[in-house]
Amino acid sequence: ITSGNNDFTDTNGGTYGAAVGYDTASGLGTPVDQDLAIALQGAQGCPSVASVSPDTGPVAGGGAITVSGGGLAAATAVDFGSAGAGQILSRSETSLTVVPPDAPGAQCVDVTVTNSQGVSATSPADHYGFGGDLDCGLGYRFVASDGGVFDFGDASFWGSTGSIHLNQPVVGMAGTPSTLGYWLVASDGGIFSFGDAGFHGSMGGQHLNKPIVGMAASPDGAGYWLVASDGGIFNFGSARFFGSTGSLDLNKPVVGMASTPDGGGYWLVASDGGIFSFGDAGFHGSAGSLVLNSPVVGMASGPGGAGYWLVAADGGIFDYGNAGFFGSAGSLRLNKPVVGMAASADGGGYWLVAADGGIFTYGDARFYGSTGSIALNQPIVGMSSS
Repeated sequence: ITSGNNDFTDTNGGTYGAAVGYDTASGLGTPVDQDLAIALQGAQGCPSVASVSPDTGPVAGGGAITVSGGGLAAATAVDFGSAGAGQILSRSETSLTVVPPDAPGAQCVDVTVTNSQGVSATSPADHYGFGGDLDCGLGYRFVASDGGVFDFGDASFWGSTGSIHLNQPVVGMAGTPSTLGYWLVASDGGIFSFGDAGFHGSMGGQHLNKPIVGMAASPDGAGYWLVASDGGIFNFGSARFFGSTGSLDLNKPVVGMASTPDGGGYWLVASDGGIFSFGDAGFHGSAGSLVLNSPVVGMASGPGGAGYWLVAADGGIFDYGNAGFFGSAGSLRLNKPVVGMAASADGGGYWLVAADGGIFTYGDARFYGSTGSIALNQPIVGMSSS
């Protein structure tokens, strides 16, 4: 068995722990991936991180922590996600003593170790929380057209409109930066706020030229944008207006939007894959000139806002800029069409959600559950990651 530069052969055998679900009768079980990697790769392979202790600390001026795992004796760097590299104080085959760097704010990061053979794979075991933030995007939630909300993994439930009679159907959702709340938006521009998501205004009760089709939250959590199918933009709270296509004659309707990480711009995407960039949102390409098998239904921003993904109703993925391609459902026979997507926290993967709540995971986006086998009152229309 090989993985990257690691040689997982019988030269590095031994015992390793099984995950929950071990069957004592058959002796079969699923191994803990990090434990298996450490047991099999030996000292000459890529590093593996099994734990970080303590796993939280202050945003700045934190003390030394211990990174445990395998293949650590020759470590050349220990990186704390976007916060940068830590200072290595000591090394052994199974542990490192490291001083974390200062972070720009409270955030959860993957701690990765580098040696001459490569970089450790990310997993929930390597999470470190600056300012006590240990929410690294280990879940997702999606919303149905009646406003019913379904949460999985560490995505918390803060309320829904599933039991309320709505004037118009819900068409999308956006989560707050803390992941402790979310907004739902209806096609008439009505906004429903839950958890720590503040209400900053809506278009409910006002005349719209075209229906609302999606929304995006400002990075500070103090505002949001709504987008209509003609590309009209409605901004509330701290979300600033950078332009729209409301006055343009579009080939196809706008179906979604995404904001840049700093809130200084946004992209709109049309069903033909056309991209419209505003503010500091860079244009990295589009599918507007391609003949698509199925219409585009949504998009997500890539790492650092230097790219984006588009997803079609058949699960086809179109990646641009630094947004990596990790797979698609374009060649699969789907029970229901894909209706939305969300990127993992580090941009190393993404989830697709279908109208029946079926979930398709790619890259480092993990599966935490779905409603694919449940009879829903109304179809799923959008999702967000936690």
